[in-house]
Amino acid sequence: MARGKPKAKSSGKRAAPTFEAEAASWAEGYRCVAGLDEVGRGPIAGPVVAAAVVLYQPDADRPWFADLRDSKLLTALQRERLAASILREAVTWGIGVVSPQDIDGLGITKANRRALTLALQQCAVRPDCLLLDGREWVGLNIHQRSIIKGDRTVRSIAAASIIAKVHRDRIMSELEDTHPGWGFAQHKGYATAQHLAAVRTLGPSPVHRMSFAPIAGSGQARMPGLA
Repeated sequence: MARGKPKAKSSGKRAAPTFEAEAASWAEGYRCVAGLDEVGRGPIAGPVVAAAVVLYQPDADRPWFADLRDSKLLTALQRERLAASILREAVTWGIGVVSPQDIDGLGITKANRRALTLALQQCAVRPDCLLLDGREWVGLNIHQRSIIKGDRTVRSIAAASIIAKVHRDRIMSELEDTHPGWGFAQHKGYATAQHLAAVRTLGPSPVHRMSFAPIAGSGQARMPGLA
């Protein structure tokens, strides 16, 4: 596996992400540069979701490029609008989803990397260079650069963060319909006071992560049913 050294990036004044990292990769000879990011490492319920997005080409320019931000800095409506543009106009993209049961079996670090790998496998065009947020990496023989705070500084990574966030939020809203009572549509599986109170009353659902505190060691069994 080819890996570049992690490159520290400063968030500064939260300037908009740019295509500098993608353009540098093109200058090095890479032609399909994908940004990757994931959401859902921290929740106690629901899947982890990753996305891979290829946006950059030397002559590419879209008005919405300037609106790209880390998904956490956007409203739900802004994310939805940008996600529609990304999916419509990206060179290629892919989404990977790993279930709560697989998270319990693999551990969150391996589950996260599996989600990233699955996202890459869903791309219609195989990337030859990967830009990953933080210190993440995937076990594939593809050139990789890990970029600290990449979701705030690199447009392709920001786009991936938006796609992953929108997709996971939709999954959690669907889980509210199939597993009512835990409030998944509101807290998206994070350990809010409302969520923890529901777990104390109802017990863990089929989509809770039994290896995550405070579910782990609580003595409560996951309710039977399809995840």
